Amino acid sequence: MRYIFTFFLILVTLITNGKTVKTANNNSDKARLIVTTDLGGADPDDTQSLIHLLTCADGIDLEGIISSPSWVETPDNTSKIREIVDAYANVYENLREHSKSYPSPEVLYPLIVRGQSKPHVSGIGEGKDSPGSELIIKAVDKDDPRPIWLTAWGGMNTIAQAIWKVKNTRSEKDFERFSSKIRIYDVLGQDDAGAWIAKNFPRITYIRNDKIYGWAPDDNWTKNNIQNRGSFGAIYPDRIWATEGDSPAFLYLCANGLNTPEHPDYGGWGGRFDQEKCRNIRGMDFIVKSGKDEAIYDDYYMYGSAPEGVNAINLWKEELYNDFAARMIWSVTPLFKDANHHPTAILNGKRSLAPLILKAKAGKKLKLDAFGSSDPDGDALTYRWFKYDGPSSYKKNVKIDGIENSSCLITIPHDAAGKNIHIILTVSDSGTPKLSSYRRAIIEVK
Repeated sequence: MRYIFTFFLILVTLITNGKTVKTANNNSDKARLIVTTDLGGADPDDTQSLIHLLTCADGIDLEGIISSPSWVETPDNTSKIREIVDAYANVYENLREHSKSYPSPEVLYPLIVRGQSKPHVSGIGEGKDSPGSELIIKAVDKDDPRPIWLTAWGGMNTIAQAIWKVKNTRSEKDFERFSSKIRIYDVLGQDDAGAWIAKNFPRITYIRNDKIYGWAPDDNWTKNNIQNRGSFGAIYPDRIWATEGDSPAFLYLCANGLNTPEHPDYGGWGGRFDQEKCRNIRGMDFIVKSGKDEAIYDDYYMYGSAPEGVNAINLWKEELYNDFAARMIWSVTPLFKDANHHPTAILNGKRSLAPLILKAKAGKKLKLDAFGSSDPDGDALTYRWFKYDGPSSYKKNVKIDGIENSSCLITIPHDAAGKNIHIILTVSDSGTPKLSSYRRAIIEVK
């Protein structure tokens, strides 16, 4: 009987309503990403963030790592990026033992290129194309229906140059097709090119996170869980200012069942952002100190940090820390059986990581269940259901019976008609470190 039940459980997780469901790591669940970074400057946080990103690269389609300036002219630091990929190459086989989706070093090396040589808007224009701006154009032009996320860990002008060139060399229709695939996540605003883009191309999705600090682990945790983990951890530099100041830009994109990049207001590991664009979000004061002024582009609009600021990341930080710690263990562990791995969370029989949209009537009850959720290591699972207040348009309390059970019963409030309610399922294992996966249900109340 036990074997029959096991077979039935596997079958349920693979088939729903007679149709094969998507696996968690197919391309439709992954985001496309290009990083522009001023790695190599005085603050080593970009190096920290790139090491962290590479440990998460099995859940993101990484398509470019561009050495690009911020508010001051910087040298070509592509060699320093290659050194980090060299270190990744040394642990690649171990990482791949734990996830076959990690990109090979041979795939990553061609993605490392130089961006603009001069900072700010003054670094863009006729004759100022760079390998980085050309890589961006080529990636956006690729025959792939998914949008591509251009993340700025430094300045924005390599991204701006790519947009400038296409705008000035193609028809309006072709440019609209090009720009419709661009999504931008800007860390703090580190030159005036971001305001220039937002002003001149308001239809581009543009996030500026100016509430970036306060989520990262302390130095002692970092030493024990990252720096002391083999050769890859050994190159993770000590903090000078803030640890991993740029990491939320890629954490926002990790395919974990919580993040929904196309909806900045939904919230996740990389923060939560206002539902409507905000006016004239200023970047770092170094822009003005370097002789530039974003105010000349007023009024411009971007998606800014939601009212809870960095607490939008802190909501998940323990799970985020454990995820990084586990991946560093993978880098030194050649056998799958000797490390912990993420459980698979299934919601109402669905395996896809996309939010599950449900409709319910006010005053009625709605059942959600995690039947079929499993753990690749055979660990016991725990469950947590909760209403995520931030993105829910219904702001009052919602009764959830069975918040720590594998299924729960939600009582839809009588006054919730016309609103939506976001329910997050967190499935955690009993391994070390404890790992979690998520699913999101969005209840649209009639």
